[in-house]
Amino acid sequence: MMNIFYFAFGITLFCGVTLLWSIAFGEQSRSNRRVREVTASVSTTGPRPTSKKRVQQMLLHAVRTVRAKVGLVDDERLRQRFHSTGLRGAGHVEIYFAARMLGPMLGILIGSFIPSNTFFWAIALAAVAYLSPDFWLDRAIKARRERVRRSIPDAVDLLVICVDAGLGLDQAMLRVGVELSISHPEINEEFLQINREQRAGKPRMDAWQSMADRTKLPDVAAFTGMLMQTEKFGTPIARALSVFADGIRQKRRQRAEEMAAKTTVKMIFPLVLFIFPSMFIVLLAPAVLSIGRGLTGLGH
Repeated sequence: MMNIFYFAFGITLFCGVTLLWSIAFGEQSRSNRRVREVTASVSTTGPRPTSKKRVQQMLLHAVRTVRAKVGLVDDERLRQRFHSTGLRGAGHVEIYFAARMLGPMLGILIGSFIPSNTFFWAIALAAVAYLSPDFWLDRAIKARRERVRRSIPDAVDLLVICVDAGLGLDQAMLRVGVELSISHPEINEEFLQINREQRAGKPRMDAWQSMADRTKLPDVAAFTGMLMQTEKFGTPIARALSVFADGIRQKRRQRAEEMAAKTTVKMIFPLVLFIFPSMFIVLLAPAVLSIGRGLTGLGH
C-alpha cells in the first residue's frame, strides 16, 4: 500500500512540475505581450487576463511566498547570472527556486523505490536534484559566453563596414544586430539590450560596460576600453574600429593555430589506447599463430 501511495504521490508531483514548467515557458505572441506591456502602464481598466495568465501568476506568487518563508531570497548576483544566460524575465528566477524546492522531494521519492541502500540513494538523489539547477545555470552561462565570443569578430568587421559607409555607431550597431540575428542571435540580443539602455537614458559607455560585465569576455572588455579611449581623446571611430578588427582577426588566427597545435597531444591517447593495439593485433597475430603452430609441431 505504501508503494502505491508513493507512486500516486510521484505522479501527482510530476504533473504539477510539468504544469508549472509549461505555464511559465509557454509560447506567447510577441505582439500581444508588447501591447499588454504598453497598455498596463496607461490604463487599468483593460481586458481581464486570460485563465492561463492567472494560473501562471498564482503559481509564481505561491512559489515566491514559500521561498520567502523558507529563506531562499534571490540577490543581485543571481539575477546577473540569469542575465548572462539571456533570461531576463522574473518568472525564470521563480522557476529556478521551484526546481530547487521540488527537486529534492522528487529525489527522495525516487530513492524510496530503490530496495538496497534506500537511505543513501534518497539523500544522494535529493542532493543531485538540489544542485542540478546551479549546474545547468553555469553550463548555460558558459555556452552563451562561448557563442558571444565566436560572434565578436564578425560583429566588429560589420561594424567597420557600416561606420565606413557613414552610419553612426548606434545605428551601425542596430544594423549589425539585424544582419547577425540568424547566425549569431546572442550578439543581436546584446546589441538590442544596449540600445534599450541608451534609450532609457543610460550613457553609451555605461551601456557597453554593462555588456562587458554580463559577458565577462576579454574581447568585449577590450572593445569597451577602446570605445572609452576614442570618446575621451576624440580619435576617429572608424580608424579605431579598423585597428581593433585587425587585432581581433589576429587573435582568432592565433587561437586556431593554438587549437591545431593541441591536437597533436590530444591524439596521443586514442593512438595508444585504440589504434596501436589494433595495428599490433592485425600485424602480429598471424605471425604469433604461425609460431605457435610451428612450436606445436616440434613438440609432437
